[in-house]
Amino acid sequence: MLFSIDAQPFGVLPTAETSEPILEYFVKYTETGEGFSILPAYGGILRQLVLGPKSLLINVLRAPDSPQALFTDETYASALLYPFPSRIRHGIYRFEGEEYALPMNETARDNAIHGLVHPQPFEVIGQDISDEKAQLTVRYTNAEPIKGYPFPFSLTVSYILTPPPADQPNQSCTLTLDFSALNTGDTRCPASFGWHPYFSLNGEETDALTIDMPVSELIHLDENLLPTGRSPFEGQGILALRDRNLDNAFRVLSKPEGVTTVLHSPRQQLSLHVWQDAAFPYLVVYTPGRRDHIAIEPLTANVNAFNNNEGLSVLEPGDALQGQIKVWVG
Repeated sequence: MLFSIDAQPFGVLPTAETSEPILEYFVKYTETGEGFSILPAYGGILRQLVLGPKSLLINVLRAPDSPQALFTDETYASALLYPFPSRIRHGIYRFEGEEYALPMNETARDNAIHGLVHPQPFEVIGQDISDEKAQLTVRYTNAEPIKGYPFPFSLTVSYILTPPPADQPNQSCTLTLDFSALNTGDTRCPASFGWHPYFSLNGEETDALTIDMPVSELIHLDENLLPTGRSPFEGQGILALRDRNLDNAFRVLSKPEGVTTVLHSPRQQLSLHVWQDAAFPYLVVYTPGRRDHIAIEPLTANVNAFNNNEGLSVLEPGDALQGQIKVWVG
């Protein structure tokens, strides 16, 4: 087989009620050693992503490396964000005539942030291997009302690894994140999704990299990082990241085939590609103070979408919000 999937103990979470370690699932393309790992029991997050163009294997993802680091992490590294990504002002919103109050977990800015599924335990519901791909599928099911969001749902995420294209010898394997959020209740519900990975190119400092963002509009944010308006983005094309601090939201170009953000290292002659399909019309890009990694976050809706309705989906009972993200190096 060209692919393998196996599970190994990762460690015991500090909050665990038992001494049983959580499992880390490893998916590998055996021809090159490329692959990824998932922690289903901790938010279903992607913890490692090793890609290898030109026979060079690099971990392009920054994520906690131990159970203690997971417990203390406040960056939402690799988090799956549902039913809302980013922020909801004061955690309060109105939906179909009712007012709801979410837990405010960003107290410094008086916001609810990054949804309700991180770091809830996901269940592994599928492992598939063929000569064309390896796929690991995880699911979180919420059947009980959550404070501020009394709408039952399930979130299913498939992480898929496919080989390098035969006609692209300098391209790595591709990771595909395929998500489906299903309204399992008997009423309509508001829904949006995002992914919060931090990327690195061999640990090279951000100031040495460039970024090409497929965006059309800059979303203006206030001191609490909530939208106040938008304007045409004047920085189209390749931007040098030296001395550039980003914590910005954007509207991406409208293309039915999706769009790709490219993070590039001129020194290494490596480019990381993050493609988002048309289900993701928004993008957040953030450069943390450490300057050795960068967040590239596809979103299906704008920041504070539960209040401004920008990109917000309203799901009928039995309907699903779906989309795809792909990552590769070349």
